[in-house]
Amino acid sequence: MNITKDIKYIGVNDHNIDLFEGQYIVPNGMAYNSYAIIDEKIAIMDTVDAAFTHEWLDNIQNALGARKPDYLVVQHMEPDHSANIANFLAAYPEATVVSSAKAFVMMNNFFGTDYADRRIVVGEGDVLDLGKHKLTFVTAPMVHWPEVIVTYDSTDKVLFSADGFGKFGALDVEEEWACEARRYYIGIVGKYGMQVQALLKKAAGLDISIICPLHGPVLTENLGYYLNLYNTWSSYQPEDEGIVIAYTSVYGNTKKAVLALADKLRAKGCPKVVVNDLARCDMAEAVEDAFRYSKLVLATTTYNADIFPFMRTFIDHLTERNYSNREVAFIENGSWAPMATKTMKGMLEKSKNLTYAENTVKILSALNEESSAQLEALANELCREYLAMQDDDSVNKNDVKALFRIGYGLYVVTCNDGKKDNGLIVNTVTQLTDTPTRVAVTINKKNYSHHVIKQTGKMNINCLTTDAPFKVFESFGFVSGRTVDKFADCTPNRSENGLVVLPRYINAFISLEVENYVDMDTHGMFICKVTEARVLSDKETMTYTYYQENVKPKPETEGKTGYVCKICGYVYEGEELPEDFVCPLCKHGPADFEKIQ
Repeated sequence: MNITKDIKYIGVNDHNIDLFEGQYIVPNGMAYNSYAIIDEKIAIMDTVDAAFTHEWLDNIQNALGARKPDYLVVQHMEPDHSANIANFLAAYPEATVVSSAKAFVMMNNFFGTDYADRRIVVGEGDVLDLGKHKLTFVTAPMVHWPEVIVTYDSTDKVLFSADGFGKFGALDVEEEWACEARRYYIGIVGKYGMQVQALLKKAAGLDISIICPLHGPVLTENLGYYLNLYNTWSSYQPEDEGIVIAYTSVYGNTKKAVLALADKLRAKGCPKVVVNDLARCDMAEAVEDAFRYSKLVLATTTYNADIFPFMRTFIDHLTERNYSNREVAFIENGSWAPMATKTMKGMLEKSKNLTYAENTVKILSALNEESSAQLEALANELCREYLAMQDDDSVNKNDVKALFRIGYGLYVVTCNDGKKDNGLIVNTVTQLTDTPTRVAVTINKKNYSHHVIKQTGKMNINCLTTDAPFKVFESFGFVSGRTVDKFADCTPNRSENGLVVLPRYINAFISLEVENYVDMDTHGMFICKVTEARVLSDKETMTYTYYQENVKPKPETEGKTGYVCKICGYVYEGEELPEDFVCPLCKHGPADFEKIQ
């Protein structure tokens, strides 16, 4: 298989394997990927599992014909990729191994030699010249071993990503990418989100057209989709809105409560309800679900003054992988001394940014009138924002408490230009009067949304909460809706005026109709009447101060001279900031830069 004119696929498929790394079920096998870059010099990118030595060496020979490789680049030392280093070097005694210093230490551990007479040690930014192709090495420690490097070919714009962007499954089986890639990422790489974020920042500076991972298919189209998913996974943010119920049940009574809750959640508008019996399901799938969706219900019995073993294992899997930024609720069952909730909460103490539901269900052997009422209360609490978005007559669509969410905060204003939805970040929303209810919104005239709202006369105010990640501010604050579809990768909710309501990270929204406009030179003030207002949750509203202190990444200015953007943290290195300089990230001018002290 040709990746480009000069890059060929020489990997293998494994359909004999039943458990990857001794624990992950792989019904469609595994691919061990390897690549040949054929230039004036030839580089082989990684080896394959020990069970496929001769098949892999045949693939090399078939790809190269009469030529022989000059280099073996070892990006990662796990045996499914490194097992054939010695066999390769025996077959090609003139070849040189190219890898990181830590990888050569591991080679000595694995093979009893570090190939001191046949090696090139590379680190961050080092380049291997093959002729037309120049390979630049990027260190990626703990993604997910300490020795890992990834490799960028600037000629064909290919990123050889080691285990990054990999998935379960052989290449001769067609299946949807995200599901098995998510299970692979969370199970194997998930603990190292901070390190993946660091690698993604490095990758953002590269012009990438193709991603060649060590497992799974070569990625050639819509790379933004894969990069966005990796950003979501590695920042521990929910990928989809929904509720996962993970449970264990001894005699069936906890299961009855779980199934009853699931029915209630669906009836109250939850977009996705996933139920996992931890004693019977694939544990890795259950962990994947918990990381994928925004809310989690844990239901189990008190067992030997502790909790049921499968639940303990499940929570251990979550905390080991830095489970965070979710809402969690509990159902406990105990015939005489229920203590499962206390135990589960204790196990989750090492997790960050978890919000616990106020309502807990306590079952004494079987559901009764009291615990059934608790189940109903929990369903109402978990579905509050879903209920608020329904269109039936029971929903309060004129809830003035939505206006209490307005402060010196940060909001996403959404609008529509007749062809696509748009949104931008603002911090200038003010309630003017309450009888009648009037709100003022001030927007910079340079923003495309100002142009759209002036034409259409309507907008929505989405009140952001403190769990909104920096990605929200990047999406709605640093790019223009004239050139970018800001909602291309999600299915948003809509209010009665037809405009977008963000599916997550808001506690209220307010629909506005413009009545007056005040020209304020660089900005325009829209004075509006409220046509709809809904409160979705009691989560804390994002203030500008909270954003600055807790959400916006701290600029990396140590050892640098120049200027830093106060809006997004971009660093301009130089003695003087040009008068016409525009920040490449957030598009703000010199007035929003300050000198690095």
